[in-house]
Amino acid sequence: MKLRVLGCSGGIGGRGQRTTALLVDDDVLIDAGTGVGDLEFEDLLRIDHVFVTHAHLDHIAMIPLLVDTVGEARSMPIVVHGSAETLRILRSHIFNWLVWPDFSSIPDRGNPFLRFQEMRTGESTHIGGGRQIVALPALHTVPAVAYHLQGEGGSLVFSGDTAYSEPLIAAINAIPDLRHLIVETAFPDALHELALASRHLCPSLLALFLDRIKVDPEVWITHLKPSRAQTTLDEIANYRGRFTPKALYNGLELIF
Repeated sequence: MKLRVLGCSGGIGGRGQRTTALLVDDDVLIDAGTGVGDLEFEDLLRIDHVFVTHAHLDHIAMIPLLVDTVGEARSMPIVVHGSAETLRILRSHIFNWLVWPDFSSIPDRGNPFLRFQEMRTGESTHIGGGRQIVALPALHTVPAVAYHLQGEGGSLVFSGDTAYSEPLIAAINAIPDLRHLIVETAFPDALHELALASRHLCPSLLALFLDRIKVDPEVWITHLKPSRAQTTLDEIANYRGRFTPKALYNGLELIF
């Protein structure tokens, strides 16, 4: 499997700042933040699946535009996977005929441009080519999951937005072939209380998280807030555990 970073910022502002979107091979998105907008039309046409970690706007912003752009040109619906609550939020607050049309009923219910597929924690979805994606527990201000991507060459875990989570740590430690761990760290330690309240990580909480990891992946940091990104990275660089976390960046490709 190949994962390409389309966006990994906790905000916007300039060409380098795109919110969370990860392209797996050429047909699967993990979240659909503003980074999706940099793809060419032909690339958008190839996307068959979108796996959503949670319903916050920076992770779902481009799903409505994606479906609207390519729906008529496809023979099959785009499938959006997520927890029951995440899909309920998308139906109720986005695809509700007020914010955006309900593309799960366009042109009709039997032949829609968009289909929703519920995914429970611990459940795996096979997406062809020996690839599968498993939903893992995460802890955020809205119902959220992380994702375990398993290919023939190993595994990758993307935390999505999460606070310190023992169930997520346990799930990660149960993946012996884990090659890459992409984990969020939104705020510097000066905003520790904000990190706790918003259920994000900061460097001190990331250190506690990583100290509990028993497997041996390469660690990548995502979801840095643009105004505090360098400060946060400088604090992460002081970590003295087993890992040497590196900042994720747009265009990075990870093979596993």
